Order: sequence, then structure tokens, then C-alpha cells
Amino acid sequence: MHEIPHIITERVDDIPLLIEQMQRMGLPTLFDTHFPTHGNGTGLSLGWGSTIWLSSMLSRGDHRMVHVEPWVAKRLWPLGVTTGQAVRRVDCTDDRLEIVLRRLSDDTRWAAFASALNQHTVRVYDLSTARVHVDSPSASVYATVSEGGLFQCGPRKDERPDLPQGKVVQAVLDPLGMPLATDVVSGERADDPLYLPCIARVQASRGRHGLFYVGDCKMASRDTRARIAAAGDVYLCPRPQVQLDQGEFDAALEAVGHGEHVLSPVVREGPKGQPEVIAEGDEYPVAMRQKGEGQGESWTERRVVVRSVRQAHAAEAALRARVAKAMAQIEALNQRGRGKKRFETVSAFRQAVVAIVQRYSVEDLVWFRLNPYDTPRPVRAYRGQPARVDHDRHAAVEVRVDAAALEATIHRLGWRVYGTNQPGASLSLAHAVLASRSAYQVERSLGRLTGRPLSLTPMDVQRDDHAPGRIRLWSIALRVLTLVECVGRRQLATEGAKLAGLYAGNPKRETDRPTAERLLEAFQDITLTIIKGPQQTDRHMMALSPLQQRVLEILGFSSALYTRLCTVFSEPP
Repeated sequence: MHEIPHIITERVDDIPLLIEQMQRMGLPTLFDTHFPTHGNGTGLSLGWGSTIWLSSMLSRGDHRMVHVEPWVAKRLWPLGVTTGQAVRRVDCTDDRLEIVLRRLSDDTRWAAFASALNQHTVRVYDLSTARVHVDSPSASVYATVSEGGLFQCGPRKDERPDLPQGKVVQAVLDPLGMPLATDVVSGERADDPLYLPCIARVQASRGRHGLFYVGDCKMASRDTRARIAAAGDVYLCPRPQVQLDQGEFDAALEAVGHGEHVLSPVVREGPKGQPEVIAEGDEYPVAMRQKGEGQGESWTERRVVVRSVRQAHAAEAALRARVAKAMAQIEALNQRGRGKKRFETVSAFRQAVVAIVQRYSVEDLVWFRLNPYDTPRPVRAYRGQPARVDHDRHAAVEVRVDAAALEATIHRLGWRVYGTNQPGASLSLAHAVLASRSAYQVERSLGRLTGRPLSLTPMDVQRDDHAPGRIRLWSIALRVLTLVECVGRRQLATEGAKLAGLYAGNPKRETDRPTAERLLEAFQDITLTIIKGPQQTDRHMMALSPLQQRVLEILGFSSALYTRLCTVFSEPP
């Protein structure tokens, strides 16, 4: 009588690729170096435990601790072979993962770990660290506000001011989007003072000067710019009008309008490969001085005044549409008839006109005048009262557009002032504009942190000794995604090739800039079948598709990542 074999099915998916990527980054070794496991600990080290957690997080798009243990239990063989460790289910319980969060919440150890990881990653992947982008997203949480805690109510962009939040300050490589420094601070703090500590950490980890920091208007505080200039680095950030000297912005636009300065065009390759003028601008120097200890700091700042062509045209169209709507609604007040509102007094009529003007924000662009007039209304005789003629007081509104004011307003649309301490010989006006416009690529990378696949918001962690570690773990996951994407795009650019088959709805569609999410998605539904018989154990896995083999090739990996998991490699049906 033959014994019935025991059959086990385990999902493989993108696990070997992710773990091999993290080993290439040196993540398990660096983690164990800076966050050593307790001497009495058994099983996997914290470095390998965090690596498996990160692979689960990136593969499933779910960071919750309670789901990691059952996920590991269903993939013991692929995880063990890929990591080279004896992986057990109990190695990834929520209690053990909690230890990882507590260790990552240690600011001193995290700073040393992040610096070592930066140096290793930049060296292995030959990354350029010349340009760094600094930003500060926030993360809301369903928790109770405690005095002195991490989660506090503060200014926010969404419509939930009732939710407490924590703030994350990140310095990332521009335009790659890989984090270099991650700070976690309480949610009620202002953004301006948070940039300097993060920048200081980048300077310490890189150990050299001359870095180019690009940021938003929150990085434009005088103290931040002075510190960057004093350290021998370069900054580029938009300057809000409230920070400019009184009349400076108007004087710059007036000089351009009178033809005193010739605008320099900024040209970029269009969608069809043709050159396209995207902006035009001018620049002027301003002597800066920041008071401090001793002599203080002095430097020369270039003010770059730029007009975005597309933004100016869009703003002009929106402005003219607002003016047209306001004019039409004001003129409609003159109509009389059924269903039309009748104003009893001239003052009520005036209030209605003013409300329309304010609603569309065209107070300085629309001129109107109310012309009162009387309308005779005969009243017949009634009960001894003689017949008479009453006069009703009405008004008609006369409205027209102030053409001069409208043209002056249109002339001011689309302009923005940037500040930088880099001389024009090293950073031209066109390069400054293009550097500032690359921020959308970094914002996309930060969007991975707050949205899918990492899902920073809303956070399910409420403990102050866990939240910083969780956010820092997410920043490591973001590094993995950005490096996968960087390596794939770099190899395709080197070969001058494109990759097809990543888009489910259009398999013939090609791209030379695949995202990390689509590259990983190509490995979904790879299944390993383990057949345990009385004499031997066979492991069957479906052969890799040509797309999967091509993805491994451009990422610099061998198909042995998958073939070593099985004894039988069958072709797909």
C-alpha cells in the first residue's frame, strides 16, 4: 500500500528578489552591527528579522505586525533558502518585531546606522549625492494627545484638524528620491526650524561640502540659508513675497515690463522630442548678512525671477473666466420678470453686486455704478381714497472691466522668485529652474511613504517609543524601492532598450522608465509546491517567464535566486 504524499504549497512571488536586494545593500549586517541582538536571544538576529519584515511589507503592501507571523509560516522554505538562515515562525512574532521598533527609535544608534547605510549604498551603487531635496510630510494617527508626546494637534493640509499627527523630515537624493536622513518630531512644531538638524545629519554622513540642497519655501528662512552657506554648501528654494524687501518684487517685474532686462528662456525637450520653452526669467544679486556670534555670516544671494509659461497661461485663463462669470451675474441683476429677485432698496442692490465681486475675487478688476431711477405705479381709488401715482425707487447697474487693471494683474501671473548662493558660472538660470522643477519626482517618492505601498497614514501605532522606529523602518523600505527603480532604469538607459509586458491592459506597451512597483508586480503568483514522500522530497516551481527573466537581468540578479528553491523547474502551461 502506497503512502499518500504530503503536499504543501508556498507563495514565492518577489521575496527572493527583495531579500537579495537588501543583502546587496548590506542591510542585515549593518543592522546587526548597530542594533546587536541581546546575548540571551535565540533564533534570527534583529537584522534578519527586520529584513524579513521589510520583504513582507513590500511584497504585500501591509506593514502591520500581527500579519507578519502567519505570512512567514506559509513561506518557511523560500525564506530559509533565500536568507541562508533557519527561519522559524516564532522569529517574527509581534513581540519580536516590537523589539525592532524600540531599537530603531533610539536616536543615537539610528543616526550611526543611517550614516553607515548611506556610505555603503552610495559606494555600491555609485550614486551621485550632489543634489539633496528636503521636505516634511506629516502622518496622522487615531490616538489620544498626551502632554509632551509625539502625536500632537498642529497645522495640517487636510480637513481633519481633530486628528493628532507626527511630522517626518526627510532629506532625499534628488531626483532619485532615496532617503539620506529621516527625523521624526512632534506634530505641533513649525516646519522651518526642522530643516537644519536634518541637513546637519546629511553633512555628517557624507563628510564633505559642496552639496546642493533644494527645498520648498519652508527652507527659505534666513537662518537656514545662512547655515547652509556657512557650511560651504549650496541652496535653492523659492522665496515667499513676505520674505522679500518691500517693493522688491514689484521693482523686478517693472524692470522686466519696461524692457530694462532681457528675459532668458528656459528650454526643455517636449513630449515629442522637440525643444519647448517652459519658462523665462531674469536674475539680480542681493548682499545678505545674518547676525550671529562674532562677525556673523555674509554671502551674496542670486534672486532668480522666473515666469512659468504654462502656469501663467492657465492662471490667465482662470482669471478671465472669473471676470466673465462675475460680469454675467452682475448684469443679470438688471433683468426683471418672473423668478427674478427684486430689490426693495438701492443699498440691497449694492450689497448683491459687492457679494458677487467678492465671491470671484475681482474687486480691483471690475468697475460698476448704480444708476437710480423712479418707476411710476398708478394706484386706483379705494374706499374714499383718491386715485394717485406712486413712484417706486429702483436702480440699474452699469458694469465694465478695468482693462488696465486686468492687464497689470495678468502681467504678474506665473512669476516666482528663487534664491540661491551658487554663482551663475556654476548654476545657470536654466539649470536652477530645471532643478527646482525636479521636485515632483521627489514628491512622488515621498508619496510612496504616505500612500501606497508603504501607507504611512493613517498610522496604527500609538506608542511614542514605537512610532519613530516604525517611520524609520518605512524609510528603509523606501530606500529599497528607489534603488530597485534606479538600477532598472539605469540599465535600460545604458542598453538603450525598453521593457514590455509590465502593463496588464496593454502587454505590448514599452517603457524605459519602469517603476519599482511594476517591476515587483511582475513576480506575483509564483508558487512553490513541496511534495513530501516516504523516500524523498520534491519541490516544483513554475519556470520564470521571459519578462521575469528580463527584469532579473536588468536588476543585475541571476535566475538562480529562484531555481535554487526547487528540484523540478516546469515550464508554464
